[in-house]
Amino acid sequence: MKKVLKILLFALLGILLIIGLGLTYISVALPNVGPPPDIQVEITPDRVERGKYLAWNVMMCAECHGKRDFSVFAGPPIPGSEFGGGEVFDQSLGLPGRFVSPNITPYGIGHWTDGELFRLLTTGVKPDGNPIFPIMPFPNYGRMDKEDIKSVIAYLRTLEPIEKDHPPSKADFPMNFIMRTIPEEPQFSPRPPRNDLIAYGKYLFDAAACGDCH
Repeated sequence: MKKVLKILLFALLGILLIIGLGLTYISVALPNVGPPPDIQVEITPDRVERGKYLAWNVMMCAECHGKRDFSVFAGPPIPGSEFGGGEVFDQSLGLPGRFVSPNITPYGIGHWTDGELFRLLTTGVKPDGNPIFPIMPFPNYGRMDKEDIKSVIAYLRTLEPIEKDHPPSKADFPMNFIMRTIPEEPQFSPRPPRNDLIAYGKYLFDAAACGDCH
């Protein structure tokens, strides 16, 4: 009997060691999407106009990164709060953690390089190398046209700063480890011409992550 217990104890220790090594690897080696690209986005009127359209009407940056009024149908952002962050997505919504939308006006991301913003939008990896929870559908953004991502960056650079700070997001266990395995290198695709209604509609459908909610 003692021999059996000894074998079980060693087996248990072995399993715990394997789990510990696996979690250590995930914590240290992942995500692995490479460094931020060395780019500088030129802010042009066309880019800003396109970026504004995407941020407000397709990718919904204004809504998720603003305080929303759920006393009104569909919970529109409170005027003036757009892009300033602070909306909370937590366990009350069935999510594995407490995720707070950050301030993406120049007050919040003005110290980020364009490459860091580009990598965050397309892979979900922050400047410090840590991942974000994919409530922001960065896998979808990583399949968009590079020029559209640059247009969003150009538009964000033109916003008026909103001087608000928010607490960091925190994922529950084991999601804090799982989310490190989600980011992957983007697979960009060219934006279809607007006169190709089906292809262009699919491009916008994917960019807006319609399939996630529906």
